[in-house]
Amino acid sequence: MTEAGGMESRITQLRAEIRRHDELYFRKAAPEISDREYDRMKAELAQLEAEHPEFAAEDSPVRQVGDDRSPEFAAYRHRQPMLSLDNTYSREDLYAFDERLRRLFERDRIDYLVEPKIDGLAISLTYEGGRFVRAVTRGNGVEGDDVTRNIETISGVPRRLRGGGVPDVIEIRGEVYMSHAEFRRINRERERAGLPFFRNPRNLTSGTVKLLDAREAGRRRLEIVLYGAGYVAGPWVRRQSEVHERIRAWGFPALERVWVVAGIDAAWEAIRELERLRADFAYGTDGAVVKLDDFAMQRDAGYTSKAPRWAIAYKFEAERAETRLRSIRIQVGRTGALTPVAELEPVVLAGTTVSRATLHNEDEIARKDIREGDTVVVEKAGEVIPAVVSVVHEKRPADSAPFDFAARLRELGFGPEEVQRIPGQAAWRLVRAGDPVQLRRRIQHFAGRTAMDIEGLGEAMIEQLVSRELVRDIPDLYTLRFEDLVSLYKEADKAPRNLLHALEQSKGNELWRVIHGLGIPHVGAQSAKDLARAFGSLGALMDASEFDLERVNGVGSVMAGAISAFFKDPENRSCVKRLRRLGIDPEETTEERDDRLAGKTFVLTGTLSGLSREEAKTGIERMGGKVTGSVSRKTDYLVAGDNPGSKLDKARELGVRVIGENDLRELLE
Repeated sequence: MTEAGGMESRITQLRAEIRRHDELYFRKAAPEISDREYDRMKAELAQLEAEHPEFAAEDSPVRQVGDDRSPEFAAYRHRQPMLSLDNTYSREDLYAFDERLRRLFERDRIDYLVEPKIDGLAISLTYEGGRFVRAVTRGNGVEGDDVTRNIETISGVPRRLRGGGVPDVIEIRGEVYMSHAEFRRINRERERAGLPFFRNPRNLTSGTVKLLDAREAGRRRLEIVLYGAGYVAGPWVRRQSEVHERIRAWGFPALERVWVVAGIDAAWEAIRELERLRADFAYGTDGAVVKLDDFAMQRDAGYTSKAPRWAIAYKFEAERAETRLRSIRIQVGRTGALTPVAELEPVVLAGTTVSRATLHNEDEIARKDIREGDTVVVEKAGEVIPAVVSVVHEKRPADSAPFDFAARLRELGFGPEEVQRIPGQAAWRLVRAGDPVQLRRRIQHFAGRTAMDIEGLGEAMIEQLVSRELVRDIPDLYTLRFEDLVSLYKEADKAPRNLLHALEQSKGNELWRVIHGLGIPHVGAQSAKDLARAFGSLGALMDASEFDLERVNGVGSVMAGAISAFFKDPENRSCVKRLRRLGIDPEETTEERDDRLAGKTFVLTGTLSGLSREEAKTGIERMGGKVTGSVSRKTDYLVAGDNPGSKLDKARELGVRVIGENDLRELLE
């Protein structure tokens, strides 16, 4: 092949690979490579196209904005294009950016604004007459997806702008993100449920904004920060720094810190300061944005096809460390998912000691050729779960062998009829009945507080019941006898009788608790409540068609398919039938529903003296109301008990009605 032919082949290969990663990142929120690896590929393609213009193309990925549009959402055209930013990891590139602008404007020094670069999902909010009317993703820069319903669930999005100076029409730009604390909370829940972790807050944010069920999006507690403007109809400010002042005055969550600086040296110092401070921010930051502060100069500098010439993103390197991969362990989840985990020589990374890292799936291990005994590079950016990003091949042991996922499963005692790779996916799942690890996870979930809430049935007790084969499936819990339990306790006290009493009491639980306890994929506590109200009994739910399931408010096609598949499985049907025969067959009340609180949103704060939080929440929900965790303009009532905390201040600030426990009792009676 000629040199030119080789260059053309490489350019074609890079374009195809970048487009594949664009699809994974922007549309599926499931990237396979780090931002740094992706940026290197795009930089190589840009350089090759510049050196060989005969192979350049208008539709090259380096000339286009990544496209996040989904066919499930209505498209909406931005009044002003919503472009991306050129980025760099190099101080030299940053200074070259400044030199170009100084030459253009014939100045020795230029004023810049330095902002944190938020690691979230770009969003544009349209306000007309000061009223919120629409939320649109970046899309392809020209048009994006209308995700208004999901963005309305975010407490920081005001329905009306307060204060003066509001243009007739304005597109306010910013980022949707998930706080580190919320990301950890969701992954803790998934760990308890035996489900694989979400990889990082940005991917989870992107996936949540694109959920078809707005209520499920609301349960994940997204947040937003605003920092810019697109189209503006009416009088407007002259500098970007003034935009931040307006955003705060109108009631938006704004950036904690921005720097107005004179000259690129001062901008570089601001970037270094930001890198020191960013760990204390509520949102993830992966860099700094340096932009001209003056709007007139921005217009004169102009744009390329995908980015402004007056701004650049300087990206921080993710923290990485080398360590040895001791072994690859296969983790069994509650649903039978088999997930590979790297067991590492402990190494300090991002301020914490890391001894385990995610390997994602079989295909990821093969693609990176990760082997036991390898020296590997581990990355942990912010709150992201540690991941193995590459192998140091020159340090590989001479006797290493490629990791064989299927062979490892055989070594662990799983026969070919007991495990299967899910068609069309990179995941493996356990399909044999009675696996002790999977059974323990299922029982833990069934007995948990958000399901059957069986006191005394903790991890240690479940371990003994399963290991001694006293329980081989969930219904066996309800056949336990005193003599089965007494030998499990060190002292012959009331504990065995207490557990038997708790099991008997659980037979009277509400229908939604039983549904949630079954561990149906994609069905959480709120979905279980919706299903209980819609079908009224386990029998009706078991026999429901996918069409019937999709008619339930909050149940989409994915959840409906999962529920239908769950109840078609003979083992699952047998389990439910046994539970019903043993007396676990509650029915949703057929009394006429009291909807006096329908559409009303409550927040509980402080200590209630005569009601538990769960009793108050259940009472509100039975009358059609909704209980959320944070105060916003959409909150109708704040129920304040003793020591209410900051939620009371927020409610008063927003004009939310504050009531006490007695007032709540009157509403519920």
